[in-house]
Amino acid sequence: MNDDPPSPSPRAVPTMADVAARAGVSPMTVSRALRHGGAVAAPTRARILAAVDALGYVLDRGAGTLASRRSGFVAVLIPSVNNSNFSDTARGITDALAGSELDLLLAYTDYREEKEERLLDSLLTRRPEGIILTGGSHTARARARLAAAAIPVIETWDLPARPIGHVVGFSNAAATHALVHHLYGRGYRRIGFIGGTTNRDTRGTDRRRGYGRAVAELGLPRGFVLCFGQPPISMDQGAEAIVRLLARSPEVDAAVCVSDLSAFGALMECHRRGWAVPGRIAIAGFGDFEVSRFSHPRITTVSVDAETIGRRAGELLLRAIAARRAGGTLPPERIVTPVTVLPRESS
Repeated sequence: MNDDPPSPSPRAVPTMADVAARAGVSPMTVSRALRHGGAVAAPTRARILAAVDALGYVLDRGAGTLASRRSGFVAVLIPSVNNSNFSDTARGITDALAGSELDLLLAYTDYREEKEERLLDSLLTRRPEGIILTGGSHTARARARLAAAAIPVIETWDLPARPIGHVVGFSNAAATHALVHHLYGRGYRRIGFIGGTTNRDTRGTDRRRGYGRAVAELGLPRGFVLCFGQPPISMDQGAEAIVRLLARSPEVDAAVCVSDLSAFGALMECHRRGWAVPGRIAIAGFGDFEVSRFSHPRITTVSVDAETIGRRAGELLLRAIAARRAGGTLPPERIVTPVTVLPRESS
């Protein structure tokens, strides 16, 4: 004999009609009250919200999306969630969208184009009203899917040669080129570069390219590039990379690191080994992370103003979505954000 208590009957999912019946209004009034911008009297809205809370109703924003082309959300893809620069970019986008009816869905690609492609496959089925991407390098299939979606697309943190739509960013190569020129102006003549072992981080590849161009035009010795670790390069990898670089090329007197995190790791390893910075070797990073501002010595770096990138991208996306909702298309825009070499004590 089975003495177990009977399983409870599954609870029916509350519908908009249930909310309307409880609040004493029509389903259309409930819809207007729950969707942004609906004109509903305050007492009526209060009754509807009380009914929503009592029933546990969740609005299905997908309903009506195909007809209105208004899903009410935008998607943002960033390479990493533990990088303060990309967090600042996401905050800038969020600030720009504040006050609009648009919600933000954030996903991260782990610097992998194939993962970006899979995420886009999933996101596009939910019909976002716009997408903000990081970087300008994507798989051919991802580009085709985005083109077919016919929604605003903004690429950030880069100036791609073949943009999908709008662009908000800067030249990573030009920024590193300027950083090498700064080090040259400080008297360094054997300048190395520390980056990752793959081209997964295309912005890192561009930085290495900018380094190479500067070294060539300044007539400096080449061969001081050390590729170590999978992007994003960590502090641990930066620490080991500086040791490998100086073991292989002890004449190097300055090292440009692909990011501030790797630069900080290199700096701490120099401290552990008693190598004076900048006396034995100068160290420079990229990104102006908080750690570069509070290290000792503070790290020479490139400021890219990540929050401004996000804010400008968010503002541009709002304009592009407004144009699409009105039945038009915003012509492609290319917004170049400023970059600045920040000289500090490490060089």
